Amino acid sequence: MSVQTASGAQLALANADSLLRTKGRSFHWARYLLGKVHADRATRLYGFCRYIDDLADEAPSAVLARAKLSELSTALITGQSDDPAVIDALALIQECHIDPALMLELIKGVASDLETVLMPDDTALLRYCYRVAGTVGLMMCQVLDVRDEAALRHAVDLGVAMQLTNICRDVAHDATLGRRYLPASRIGELTPYDLIDPDAALQPLLRQGIADLLALAGRYYHSGELGLHYLPFKARGAILVAARVYGAIGSRLRNTGFAYWQQRAVVPSGTKAVLTAQALLELVSNPALRRGTKAQQQVPHERALHNAFADLPYAVPQAERRYDRTP
Repeated sequence: MSVQTASGAQLALANADSLLRTKGRSFHWARYLLGKVHADRATRLYGFCRYIDDLADEAPSAVLARAKLSELSTALITGQSDDPAVIDALALIQECHIDPALMLELIKGVASDLETVLMPDDTALLRYCYRVAGTVGLMMCQVLDVRDEAALRHAVDLGVAMQLTNICRDVAHDATLGRRYLPASRIGELTPYDLIDPDAALQPLLRQGIADLLALAGRYYHSGELGLHYLPFKARGAILVAARVYGAIGSRLRNTGFAYWQQRAVVPSGTKAVLTAQALLELVSNPALRRGTKAQQQVPHERALHNAFADLPYAVPQAERRYDRTP
Protein backbone atom coordinates (compact mmCIF):
# COMPACT_ATOMS: atom_id res chain seq x y z
CA MET A 1 0.00 0.00 0.00
CA SER A 2 1.33 3.45 -0.90
CA VAL A 3 2.06 5.54 2.22
CA GLN A 4 0.53 8.98 2.65
CA THR A 5 2.26 11.70 4.68
CA ALA A 6 0.39 14.09 6.97
CA SER A 7 1.18 17.02 4.68
CA GLY A 8 -0.03 15.02 1.69
CA ALA A 9 -3.32 14.31 3.46
CA GLN A 10 -3.81 18.00 4.27
CA LEU A 11 -3.09 19.01 0.69
CA ALA A 12 -5.49 16.38 -0.68
CA LEU A 13 -8.24 17.65 1.63
CA ALA A 14 -7.61 21.29 0.69
CA ASN A 15 -7.71 20.46 -3.02
CA ALA A 16 -10.88 18.43 -2.62
CA ASP A 17 -12.58 21.23 -0.66
CA SER A 18 -11.71 23.71 -3.41
CA LEU A 19 -13.21 21.40 -6.03
CA LEU A 20 -16.35 20.87 -3.95
CA ARG A 21 -16.78 24.63 -3.49
CA THR A 22 -16.61 25.33 -7.23
CA LYS A 23 -17.99 22.19 -8.88
CA GLY A 24 -20.24 20.61 -6.25
CA ARG A 25 -22.03 23.52 -4.65
CA SER A 26 -25.05 21.51 -3.48
CA PHE A 27 -22.82 19.06 -1.60
CA HIS A 28 -20.53 21.82 -0.34
CA TRP A 29 -23.60 23.48 1.16
CA ALA A 30 -24.72 20.27 2.87
CA ARG A 31 -21.29 19.17 4.17
CA TYR A 32 -21.37 21.80 6.92
CA LEU A 33 -24.03 19.71 8.65
CA LEU A 34 -21.63 16.79 9.08
CA GLY A 35 -19.19 16.39 11.92
CA LYS A 36 -15.57 17.19 11.02
CA VAL A 37 -14.38 13.60 10.57
CA HIS A 38 -17.24 12.64 8.27
CA ALA A 39 -17.16 15.99 6.47
CA ASP A 40 -13.46 15.64 5.72
CA ARG A 41 -13.88 12.08 4.53
CA ALA A 42 -16.84 12.98 2.32
CA THR A 43 -14.90 15.89 0.85
CA ARG A 44 -11.93 13.65 0.06
CA LEU A 45 -14.23 11.13 -1.58
CA TYR A 46 -15.80 13.85 -3.70
CA GLY A 47 -12.35 15.13 -4.64
CA PHE A 48 -11.28 11.72 -5.87
CA CYS A 49 -14.49 11.24 -7.85
CA ARG A 50 -13.80 14.60 -9.55
CA TYR A 51 -10.23 13.46 -10.16
CA ILE A 52 -11.57 10.44 -12.06
CA ASP A 53 -13.86 12.68 -14.12
CA ASP A 54 -11.00 15.05 -14.91
CA LEU A 55 -8.76 12.21 -16.08
CA ALA A 56 -11.34 11.55 -18.78
CA ASP A 57 -12.43 15.11 -19.53
CA GLU A 58 -9.03 16.81 -19.59
CA ALA A 59 -7.02 14.23 -21.52
CA PRO A 60 -5.88 15.37 -24.99
CA SER A 61 -7.59 12.37 -26.60
CA ALA A 62 -9.93 9.51 -25.80
CA VAL A 63 -7.07 7.06 -26.28
CA LEU A 64 -4.97 8.79 -23.62
CA ALA A 65 -7.97 9.09 -21.33
CA ARG A 66 -8.62 5.35 -21.53
CA ALA A 67 -4.95 4.67 -20.80
CA LYS A 68 -5.06 6.94 -17.73
CA LEU A 69 -8.23 5.31 -16.43
CA SER A 70 -6.76 1.84 -16.98
CA GLU A 71 -3.64 2.88 -15.07
CA LEU A 72 -5.82 4.15 -12.25
CA SER A 73 -7.76 0.87 -12.12
CA THR A 74 -4.47 -1.02 -11.80
CA ALA A 75 -3.36 1.27 -8.97
CA LEU A 76 -6.60 0.64 -7.08
CA ILE A 77 -6.24 -3.11 -7.50
CA THR A 78 -2.56 -3.25 -6.49
CA GLY A 79 -2.72 -0.51 -3.86
CA GLN A 80 0.37 1.16 -5.34
CA SER A 81 0.74 4.63 -6.85
CA ASP A 82 3.05 7.64 -6.94
CA ASP A 83 0.17 10.06 -7.62
CA PRO A 84 -0.76 12.07 -4.47
CA ALA A 85 -4.48 12.02 -5.38
CA VAL A 86 -4.46 8.25 -5.75
CA ILE A 87 -2.38 7.78 -2.60
CA ASP A 88 -5.04 9.72 -0.67
CA ALA A 89 -7.79 7.60 -2.23
CA LEU A 90 -5.95 4.43 -1.22
CA ALA A 91 -5.64 5.80 2.32
CA LEU A 92 -9.37 6.58 2.35
CA ILE A 93 -10.14 3.05 1.14
CA GLN A 94 -8.14 1.63 4.03
CA GLU A 95 -9.49 4.07 6.62
CA CYS A 96 -13.16 3.57 5.71
CA HIS A 97 -13.03 -0.05 4.48
CA ILE A 98 -14.29 0.98 1.04
CA ASP A 99 -14.63 -1.89 -1.39
CA PRO A 100 -12.33 -1.05 -4.36
CA ALA A 101 -14.87 -2.75 -6.62
CA LEU A 102 -17.03 0.36 -6.24
CA MET A 103 -14.31 2.68 -7.51
CA LEU A 104 -13.67 0.29 -10.39
CA GLU A 105 -17.34 0.45 -11.37
CA LEU A 106 -17.20 4.25 -11.19
CA ILE A 107 -14.22 4.21 -13.55
CA LYS A 108 -16.14 1.96 -15.95
CA GLY A 109 -18.98 4.47 -15.98
CA VAL A 110 -16.66 7.41 -16.63
CA ALA A 111 -14.84 5.46 -19.34
CA SER A 112 -18.13 4.76 -21.11
CA ASP A 113 -18.47 8.51 -21.74
CA LEU A 114 -15.39 8.29 -23.94
CA GLU A 115 -17.41 6.26 -26.42
CA THR A 116 -20.34 7.52 -28.48
CA VAL A 117 -23.18 8.00 -25.98
CA LEU A 118 -26.59 7.19 -27.46
CA MET A 119 -28.59 5.55 -24.69
CA PRO A 120 -30.92 2.92 -26.15
CA ASP A 121 -33.30 2.43 -23.23
CA ASP A 122 -33.94 2.89 -19.51
CA THR A 123 -31.94 -0.22 -18.59
CA ALA A 124 -28.76 1.15 -20.15
CA LEU A 125 -29.37 4.55 -18.59
CA LEU A 126 -29.95 3.15 -15.10
CA ARG A 127 -26.82 0.98 -15.32
CA TYR A 128 -24.88 4.11 -16.21
CA CYS A 129 -26.44 6.02 -13.31
CA TYR A 130 -25.53 3.20 -10.93
CA ARG A 131 -21.91 3.27 -12.06
CA VAL A 132 -21.30 7.01 -11.93
CA ALA A 133 -23.53 7.89 -8.94
CA GLY A 134 -24.97 4.82 -7.20
CA THR A 135 -21.42 3.72 -6.43
CA VAL A 136 -20.76 7.11 -4.84
CA GLY A 137 -23.78 6.59 -2.57
CA LEU A 138 -22.40 3.21 -1.55
CA MET A 139 -18.95 4.64 -0.85
CA MET A 140 -20.54 7.48 1.11
CA CYS A 141 -22.14 4.90 3.41
CA GLN A 142 -18.70 3.49 4.16
CA VAL A 143 -17.27 7.00 4.64
CA LEU A 144 -20.05 7.65 7.19
CA ASP A 145 -19.38 4.34 9.00
CA VAL A 146 -22.73 2.84 7.95
CA ARG A 147 -22.35 -0.94 7.87
CA ASP A 148 -25.99 -2.13 7.82
CA GLU A 149 -26.47 -3.87 4.49
CA ALA A 150 -30.10 -2.76 4.38
CA ALA A 151 -28.90 0.84 4.10
CA LEU A 152 -26.87 0.22 0.96
CA ARG A 153 -29.70 -0.26 -1.52
CA HIS A 154 -31.28 3.03 -0.43
CA ALA A 155 -27.90 4.76 -0.86
CA VAL A 156 -27.72 3.48 -4.43
CA ASP A 157 -31.18 4.86 -5.10
CA LEU A 158 -30.35 8.35 -3.89
CA GLY A 159 -27.28 8.41 -6.12
CA VAL A 160 -29.31 7.23 -9.13
CA ALA A 161 -31.98 9.86 -8.43
CA MET A 162 -29.41 12.66 -8.36
CA GLN A 163 -27.75 11.48 -11.55
CA LEU A 164 -31.09 11.33 -13.37
CA THR A 165 -31.67 14.91 -12.23
CA ASN A 166 -28.24 15.91 -13.53
CA ILE A 167 -29.01 14.33 -16.89
CA CYS A 168 -32.31 16.17 -17.21
CA ARG A 169 -30.68 19.49 -16.31
CA ASP A 170 -27.66 19.10 -18.60
CA VAL A 171 -29.21 17.71 -21.79
CA ALA A 172 -28.04 20.62 -23.94
CA HIS A 173 -24.53 20.76 -22.47
CA ASP A 174 -24.06 17.00 -22.78
CA ALA A 175 -25.30 17.16 -26.36
CA THR A 176 -22.52 19.64 -27.23
CA LEU A 177 -20.10 16.90 -26.11
CA GLY A 178 -21.77 14.39 -28.43
CA ARG A 179 -23.71 12.63 -25.67
CA ARG A 180 -27.39 11.75 -25.64
CA TYR A 181 -28.41 10.23 -22.34
CA LEU A 182 -32.15 10.54 -23.03
CA PRO A 183 -33.09 6.99 -24.05
CA ALA A 184 -34.11 6.28 -27.64
CA SER A 185 -36.95 4.20 -26.21
CA ARG A 186 -38.44 7.49 -24.94
CA ILE A 187 -37.49 10.08 -27.58
CA GLY A 188 -36.44 8.08 -30.62
CA GLU A 189 -33.07 7.90 -32.35
CA LEU A 190 -32.30 11.61 -32.16
CA THR A 191 -28.73 12.79 -32.53
CA PRO A 192 -27.08 14.86 -29.80
CA TYR A 193 -27.14 17.80 -32.21
CA ASP A 194 -30.96 17.57 -32.32
CA LEU A 195 -31.07 18.23 -28.56
CA ILE A 196 -28.99 21.41 -28.32
CA ASP A 197 -31.60 23.83 -29.65
CA PRO A 198 -34.46 21.58 -30.65
CA ASP A 199 -36.92 22.42 -33.40
CA ALA A 200 -40.42 23.34 -32.30
CA ALA A 201 -41.70 20.04 -33.66
CA LEU A 202 -39.41 18.09 -31.31
CA GLN A 203 -40.01 20.14 -28.20
CA PRO A 204 -43.21 18.39 -26.97
CA LEU A 205 -41.49 15.00 -27.24
CA LEU A 206 -38.44 16.25 -25.34
CA ARG A 207 -40.54 17.94 -22.67
CA GLN A 208 -42.35 14.66 -22.09
CA GLY A 209 -39.07 12.73 -22.00
CA ILE A 210 -37.68 15.04 -19.32
CA ALA A 211 -40.93 14.88 -17.35
CA ASP A 212 -40.90 11.09 -17.44
CA LEU A 213 -37.27 10.81 -16.32
CA LEU A 214 -37.85 13.24 -13.46
CA ALA A 215 -40.85 11.16 -12.41
CA LEU A 216 -38.59 8.10 -12.45
CA ALA A 217 -36.04 10.03 -10.40
CA GLY A 218 -38.82 10.75 -7.90
CA ARG A 219 -39.22 7.03 -7.21
CA TYR A 220 -35.49 6.75 -6.49
CA TYR A 221 -35.50 9.87 -4.28
CA HIS A 222 -38.37 8.39 -2.26
CA SER A 223 -36.50 5.13 -1.75
CA GLY A 224 -33.30 6.99 -0.91
CA GLU A 225 -35.01 8.99 1.83
CA LEU A 226 -36.51 5.81 3.29
CA GLY A 227 -32.96 4.77 4.18
CA LEU A 228 -31.90 7.97 5.94
CA HIS A 229 -32.59 6.57 9.40
CA TYR A 230 -29.66 4.18 8.95
CA LEU A 231 -27.24 7.13 8.92
CA PRO A 232 -25.65 8.90 11.91
CA PHE A 233 -27.95 11.71 13.04
CA LYS A 234 -25.83 14.60 11.71
CA ALA A 235 -25.36 12.80 8.43
CA ARG A 236 -29.13 12.43 8.01
CA GLY A 237 -29.49 16.19 7.94
CA ALA A 238 -26.66 16.67 5.45
CA ILE A 239 -27.89 13.98 3.06
CA LEU A 240 -31.52 15.09 3.35
CA VAL A 241 -30.52 18.66 2.52
CA ALA A 242 -28.45 17.51 -0.46
CA ALA A 243 -31.37 15.40 -1.70
CA ARG A 244 -33.86 18.25 -1.36
CA VAL A 245 -31.55 20.75 -3.08
CA TYR A 246 -31.01 18.35 -5.97
CA GLY A 247 -34.72 17.64 -6.11
CA ALA A 248 -35.28 21.39 -6.44
CA ILE A 249 -33.40 21.30 -9.76
CA GLY A 250 -36.19 19.09 -11.06
CA SER A 251 -38.78 21.50 -9.65
CA ARG A 252 -37.19 24.39 -11.52
CA LEU A 253 -37.28 22.37 -14.72
CA ARG A 254 -40.97 21.69 -14.13
CA ASN A 255 -41.59 25.41 -13.63
CA THR A 256 -40.24 26.07 -17.14
CA GLY A 257 -42.36 23.34 -18.67
CA PHE A 258 -39.28 21.06 -18.87
CA ALA A 259 -37.75 23.36 -21.51
CA TYR A 260 -34.12 22.59 -20.61
CA TRP A 261 -32.92 24.42 -23.74
CA GLN A 262 -34.07 27.81 -22.47
CA GLN A 263 -31.61 28.04 -19.58
CA ARG A 264 -29.74 25.75 -17.20
CA ALA A 265 -31.76 25.08 -14.05
CA VAL A 266 -29.96 26.47 -11.00
CA VAL A 267 -31.11 26.57 -7.37
CA PRO A 268 -30.40 30.04 -5.90
CA SER A 269 -28.74 30.39 -2.50
CA GLY A 270 -31.93 31.79 -0.98
CA THR A 271 -33.89 28.74 -2.07
CA LYS A 272 -31.15 26.48 -0.71
CA ALA A 273 -31.43 28.23 2.65
CA VAL A 274 -35.19 27.69 2.75
CA LEU A 275 -34.83 24.04 1.73
CA THR A 276 -32.16 23.55 4.39
CA ALA A 277 -34.38 25.00 7.11
CA GLN A 278 -37.35 22.90 5.98
CA ALA A 279 -35.27 19.72 5.86
CA LEU A 280 -33.79 20.26 9.31
CA LEU A 281 -37.21 21.04 10.77
CA GLU A 282 -38.53 17.83 9.25
CA LEU A 283 -35.56 15.94 10.64
CA VAL A 284 -36.31 16.94 14.24
CA SER A 285 -40.10 16.71 13.95
CA ASN A 286 -40.48 13.49 11.98
CA PRO A 287 -39.89 10.42 14.20
CA ALA A 288 -39.18 8.24 11.15
CA LEU A 289 -36.27 10.48 10.17
CA ARG A 290 -35.14 11.18 13.71
CA ARG A 291 -34.69 7.60 14.82
CA GLY A 292 -36.46 5.34 12.34
CA THR A 293 -39.76 3.74 13.29
CA LYS A 294 -40.18 -0.01 13.49
CA ALA A 295 -42.75 0.19 10.72
CA GLN A 296 -40.31 2.07 8.50
CA GLN A 297 -37.51 -0.38 9.20
CA GLN A 298 -39.78 -3.21 8.15
CA VAL A 299 -40.71 -1.64 4.80
CA PRO A 300 -38.93 -3.74 2.16
CA HIS A 301 -36.83 -2.10 -0.48
CA GLU A 302 -38.56 -1.84 -3.86
CA ARG A 303 -36.52 -4.47 -5.66
CA ALA A 304 -37.74 -3.46 -9.11
CA LEU A 305 -35.68 -0.28 -8.80
CA HIS A 306 -32.53 -2.40 -9.10
CA ASN A 307 -33.60 -4.78 -11.86
CA ALA A 308 -31.49 -2.94 -14.45
CA PHE A 309 -28.26 -3.42 -12.49
CA ALA A 310 -28.93 -6.35 -10.17
CA ASP A 311 -25.65 -7.98 -11.26
CA LEU A 312 -23.53 -5.04 -10.06
CA PRO A 313 -21.91 -4.72 -6.59
CA TYR A 314 -24.24 -4.32 -3.59
CA ALA A 315 -27.34 -3.78 -5.72
CA VAL A 316 -29.04 -6.79 -4.15
CA PRO A 317 -28.64 -8.61 -0.80
CA GLN A 318 -25.39 -10.50 -0.37
CA ALA A 319 -27.00 -13.93 -0.68
CA GLU A 320 -28.28 -13.01 -4.15
CA ARG A 321 -25.18 -11.29 -5.53
CA ARG A 322 -23.71 -12.41 -8.81
CA TYR A 323 -21.07 -10.06 -10.14
CA ASP A 324 -17.57 -9.95 -11.49
CA ARG A 325 -15.06 -7.74 -9.69
CA THR A 326 -12.54 -7.60 -12.54
CA PRO A 327 -11.88 -4.09 -13.91
